[in-house]
Amino acid sequence: MSYARSSIRKTVGAVAGALLVGGGLVACGADTTETDGPKQRVEIIEAAALTDQLAGADLDKPGASLGDLTVYSGGIHQDGRQIGHGGGACQNVHIEGDAITMQCVLTAQLERGSLTMQAVWVQGTSPLDLAITGGTGAYRNATGIARFWEIGTPNERMRAEITLPAEE
Repeated sequence: MSYARSSIRKTVGAVAGALLVGGGLVACGADTTETDGPKQRVEIIEAAALTDQLAGADLDKPGASLGDLTVYSGGIHQDGRQIGHGGGACQNVHIEGDAITMQCVLTAQLERGSLTMQAVWVQGTSPLDLAITGGTGAYRNATGIARFWEIGTPNERMRAEITLPAEE
């Protein structure tokens, strides 16, 4: 089935907003976890994102097709104030009937450094789980998961569990 370009932009824009949320979090708590390996701590983070720029490239035939790309950016907000900004891209990597699978990659710039995440996501499914793949500054050794609900709505929310080496 073919999708209208505006439908693709709307849905991918919603994903873009969700991905920006994940990058733009400020720690709400920390937990030091004892393991057999190196000591680690977990930061629990929550925030919201407002996508302010969105563009799409329809690379093949009109409508949804492999390789179509959406690029986005926006502000990262917590308690009504901007705490950072970020951006990224989602690209269609598999289409089967009505199901569009996208590979999404994002970088968010925060006060303490950047945070990177990525996911393969089937458009329209919920929740969306993103792998936290690293970063810079305070997040240079970050791993973990960011989970998003109500993507593309005014009530969009997320919870990130960022695992970092424990501070000695």
